[in-house]
Amino acid sequence: MKRLKSILKKFKKVLLAYSGGVDSTFLLKVAIDTLGKENVLAIIAKSETYPKSEEKKAIDIAKNLSANCRVIKTCEFSDKNFIKNPRDRCYYCKKELFSKLSKLAKKEKIKYIIDGSNKDDLSDYRPGTIAKKEFGIRSPLQESGFTKEAVRELSRKLSLKTWNKPALACLASRIPYGTKITKEKLNRINKSEEFLKSLGFGQLRVRDHGDLARIEVDKKEFSKILNKKITEKITKKLKNLGYNYITIDIQGYRTGAMNETLH
Repeated sequence: MKRLKSILKKFKKVLLAYSGGVDSTFLLKVAIDTLGKENVLAIIAKSETYPKSEEKKAIDIAKNLSANCRVIKTCEFSDKNFIKNPRDRCYYCKKELFSKLSKLAKKEKIKYIIDGSNKDDLSDYRPGTIAKKEFGIRSPLQESGFTKEAVRELSRKLSLKTWNKPALACLASRIPYGTKITKEKLNRINKSEEFLKSLGFGQLRVRDHGDLARIEVDKKEFSKILNKKITEKITKKLKNLGYNYITIDIQGYRTGAMNETLH
């Protein structure tokens, strides 16, 4: 924490890529405490790739922290490379975000743009990191050695409601590489995941394989999702959304599942 605050103090004023997730909320709180709310501008990117319910939650959290927060629109679908969904799709997604943030930072005369990447993110395949370097985005949590577990623990001590919030990820990450991304697919994934959350499931993903939905939930919730009444509800809902086959991944939820084919 001392190192994190030291890094932030050197920045003096920051623009934060803010999602309302565990990491960016923790970083927002510490940045405000360290620099004062007048020197921290939190930006939420409104996008088809971002779960709709999360936007409102992020705004509410920012208000509770008395943060200066704005919403901007990103246009990933204006880039054909993003739509094609290559293995480095994340690069094009982040490039769109960071280019918008860079223009805004310049307009607001803010030298440093920061994001909530942590040390654990270095172990996964993340081509978006290249875009970060291109735009000079800094990751104070990563630079100060914060793991996800450490962020959660300190978030709990700071009484942040996000301390045990499930990990967030771009909805496009549910679609296999090389499969075209459409707004319809993202909307279907979003509605499927929102329905599962409404049934009480925590950390989850609905991976989209065309007419097949591959559901990942924590292994601790296997008995719940296999309950006859629950499976019937899920089957009915997801079939109404356009899936013909609904499957449960017996490996359970894990980060970067779509990257497993890269190894």
